[in-house]
Amino acid sequence: MRLYNTLTRREEEFAPARDNTVRMYACGLTVYARGHIGNFRTFVAVDLLRRALKYEASFGVREVVNFTDVDDRTILESQKAGMPLREYTAQYVTAFERDAAALGLEPVEENPRATDPENIEAMGETIKALERNGHTYRSDGSIYFRISTLPDYGKLARLDHDGMKSGARVDADKYDKEDARDFVLWKETKPGEPTWDPGIGPGRPGWHIECSAMALRLLGPPPIDIHAGGVDLIFPHHENEIAQSEGATGTQFSRFWFHVEHLMIDDEEKGEEKMSKSLGNVFNLEDIVQRGFRPSALRYLYLGVHYHKQLRFSWTAMAQAEEALKRITDFLARLAFVEAATRRPDEAGCPGPSAVEGSRPVIATQLDDASKAFSARIADDLNTAAALGVVFDLVRALNTSIDNRELDKADADAVRQTFERFDRVLGVLSLRRAEDEKPPVPVDEIDRLIEARKAARLARNFAEADRIRKDLDARGILLEDTGSTTRWKRK
Repeated sequence: MRLYNTLTRREEEFAPARDNTVRMYACGLTVYARGHIGNFRTFVAVDLLRRALKYEASFGVREVVNFTDVDDRTILESQKAGMPLREYTAQYVTAFERDAAALGLEPVEENPRATDPENIEAMGETIKALERNGHTYRSDGSIYFRISTLPDYGKLARLDHDGMKSGARVDADKYDKEDARDFVLWKETKPGEPTWDPGIGPGRPGWHIECSAMALRLLGPPPIDIHAGGVDLIFPHHENEIAQSEGATGTQFSRFWFHVEHLMIDDEEKGEEKMSKSLGNVFNLEDIVQRGFRPSALRYLYLGVHYHKQLRFSWTAMAQAEEALKRITDFLARLAFVEAATRRPDEAGCPGPSAVEGSRPVIATQLDDASKAFSARIADDLNTAAALGVVFDLVRALNTSIDNRELDKADADAVRQTFERFDRVLGVLSLRRAEDEKPPVPVDEIDRLIEARKAARLARNFAEADRIRKDLDARGILLEDTGSTTRWKRK
């Protein structure tokens, strides 16, 4: 497998450093608000990487995806809500887990929270190591990393050393690339903020130290194999992770850096811009569902563009993703009607060769060729867009074979197995099947709305009854009235 490595700016052959197990860390959600579909573009791409490493490259995987539950924003928003920090962030951890399951993300081995006691302790130990190695200084109750003590600081983001401001401090967790300054490791606690003391004095962690400490604690010793995240994290977050981890251990932190490009959105007034909570132009998964789309269609949309290219989101693009996914699922549904039969007689009235005798070797070759081509595309830096092209080429060819009655049931079984193999990486067909097995609206809610509609009709409030019917219709549920009985079915 070849992966693009942000550190070297080129594609490289990838294999884990030891034990045939990939040790991978991905920066998870900062849980001051619900994750949006721009966030989930990264998480789905990382899930695809995980699946490709497991099911295509046959590596073991040990993956850590954290929750940042203490930083400037989580503290500010919890204070606004009048809630304890851990309680405030827990609601968004739960929402993330629900959305991740709805989008078909495989569960990972570790989901640490920064405020877990063992992680706070690990942060303290990392900062102590940095102090021993001469990379820190204390000022006004806080501890800072002195970037001048690390000659290769800036190697991931390719920073201009002449523009760095060693000795000038920055306390904010996030800042611009032009502000390469000494950054805070451990912050003096302000009144009303949560505080800890892991043996370095009371305070709270800066954002960057959290991921360094958790990655080293759960995946060490360094180097880990892959560190992943969105491109917006390259600087300052990932650059500072490298500085902290390598300053503390004297060893390379991560061998590969895997970064996912932005999801862009078209705004009629502002033009094209990235989707971001700070810009206020976000959609979350619930917004997608309320517009009549299923999570599987969103996952398919993510698959259709290479992770290293910007993805342009629109409702038209969502509709196109739904149609493309439906073409695959409609094809697979046709397989259920394939019978063990000979071909149609030819025009002279003579029976053609049987499916077993004449077509099955051809079908087997088609499936084998497609499987090899699919694997090659995935091994080429996770090129899911090209892999989907292979899938659709196969769908077109096999639809023709079905039309010509060139498949029997054994062939259909082999086709299903091939598509299941594709889906171990893509994870979209199994997601669509799971959605099909349950209604888009909870059954108890459907029953409640049917009773409310019945009451509205008895009260001759036909406008309300029609509103309820249209609401369910928009959400994928059809109501059928038979006499005094109302039944529902999925659209």
